[in-house]
Amino acid sequence: MLLSLSIKNYALIESLETDFSNQFSVITGETGAGKSILLGALGLVLGNRADLTSLKNKEQKCIIEAVFLLSNYNLQPFFQENDLDYEDKTIIRREILPSGKSRAFINDSPVNLQELQELGSYLLDIHSQHQTRELTEESYQLEIIDAVAENGVAILKYKSILTSFKAKQKELKQMIAEKVALEKEYEYNSFLLNELLSANLVDGEQELLEQELEQLSNVEFIKENFARILAVANEEQIGVIVNLKEMKLGLQKVMAFSPIYAQLQERLQSSFIEIEDIVNECEQNNDKIIADPERLELVNTKLQSIYNLLKKHQVGSIHELLLIQTELDNKVVKVDDLEIGIKNAEKELLVLKEEIDGIATNISKNRINAVPHLTKKIKEILSQLGMAEANFQFEITVSEDYFATGKDELNVLFSANKGTSFGALKKVASGGEMSRIMLAIKSILANYSKLPTIIFDEIDTGVSGEIAIKMGEIMKDMSKTMQVFAITHLPQIAAKGDSHYKVSKRSYGETTISELILLSTEERIQQIAEMLSGKEVSESALQHAKALLN
Repeated sequence: MLLSLSIKNYALIESLETDFSNQFSVITGETGAGKSILLGALGLVLGNRADLTSLKNKEQKCIIEAVFLLSNYNLQPFFQENDLDYEDKTIIRREILPSGKSRAFINDSPVNLQELQELGSYLLDIHSQHQTRELTEESYQLEIIDAVAENGVAILKYKSILTSFKAKQKELKQMIAEKVALEKEYEYNSFLLNELLSANLVDGEQELLEQELEQLSNVEFIKENFARILAVANEEQIGVIVNLKEMKLGLQKVMAFSPIYAQLQERLQSSFIEIEDIVNECEQNNDKIIADPERLELVNTKLQSIYNLLKKHQVGSIHELLLIQTELDNKVVKVDDLEIGIKNAEKELLVLKEEIDGIATNISKNRINAVPHLTKKIKEILSQLGMAEANFQFEITVSEDYFATGKDELNVLFSANKGTSFGALKKVASGGEMSRIMLAIKSILANYSKLPTIIFDEIDTGVSGEIAIKMGEIMKDMSKTMQVFAITHLPQIAAKGDSHYKVSKRSYGETTISELILLSTEERIQQIAEMLSGKEVSESALQHAKALLN
């Protein structure tokens, strides 16, 4: 419930502070006096976007502050989810700076516009003339039926499962598309994979095979040179080993005469051991090297296979070929994995479909059961508003498609007079009839909605006289369960308010300001009399105003 509103430096308002009652309040004033400014200010509190044109004085910031009583509306979860301090009397503040930047606060905690809009949707419904067009929209029509059918919990569950259902549908579609793409390449990928697997590739073997090929291709040359080395080393007369032994013997004989000779002997001994070891290894390698044409052919064939694969896949090493082999293996295996994944997703979708269809069926049944009650209530209220012969047909058909709130498609037909054929509501209802239908709808919803406050902005367009009185009575009746405001030009409605505020515009020198004043009883009589007869108030107008106020 809106307890108070404070506005500073907004449009034509320099400063305004007003408290509101929890009952039926009416707001009147001449056209252009500033009623729309009040709605604009409240719109900013509810999260509408702002710009510098909102500032009366462009050098100062604009501040709009609204205090709401939340104690009866179970809004603590919203505050917990958004990490905000909850207060029964919650203050929402909006600031527009001269720089054009905007700031919003809930109980002095900074919030973004999305959070502000979400909280605002729980607090206040501003119904302006253009919003009457919502009545012709299928989504709003279903929303009305759902309120009466008390489908709220079921629709929340439906939406949750629908989100999972659509996500799983998307996942399945992606897997099928991927499987189709992979299947197109499956045969080719399998061929490439088998080709690589049959090559029995080992990382690093190319270099070893190339070395082996060099050896096998030059066996005779290698053995000739080893033979020469061994001959030079082991020749009985002039061989290297024989000569080194003679040198060792000579140094052994003189090493006692000087430490230098001893060191030379040690160095020669080391050299002798190393050369002797080299000669032994040369003998071993010489024995190992034999001509093997079959092995030569095998190594050559394997290397040629490797070279062909490197060229085919445009890479430079076996390591890279092995990476390609792994990738191809994954692609080939993934086709089978995707097949399993697709079957599992289809099963999950079937389960979700059965669940969501069950909920949608219950929602549809509830809607069908609610329609007679809703139709009866609307007709009763419209009868009070001078539309005794008005009638509705709510045609609900179940679709195969899944919509935001179920599987139903709705067509609302309307007939204003007895004997006239039914037609689409938006085509056959006049503006005045739409206003009365919307008021009837809002009146019915007031018994189902937990919304604290509703503001009717000239919903009385196109009506007058006795009908206006009935509209005022309906709004007053609504105020028993919620806070109701009516911005009106009709004295019959203005007289029904528990509180009466007047918006006026005054000029001071070069500036113009708007004011909002709570009228006393006498001021109210005068205001309603002016609404009846104009500025020149007659005695009969005053008596009529008193009679309306009775």
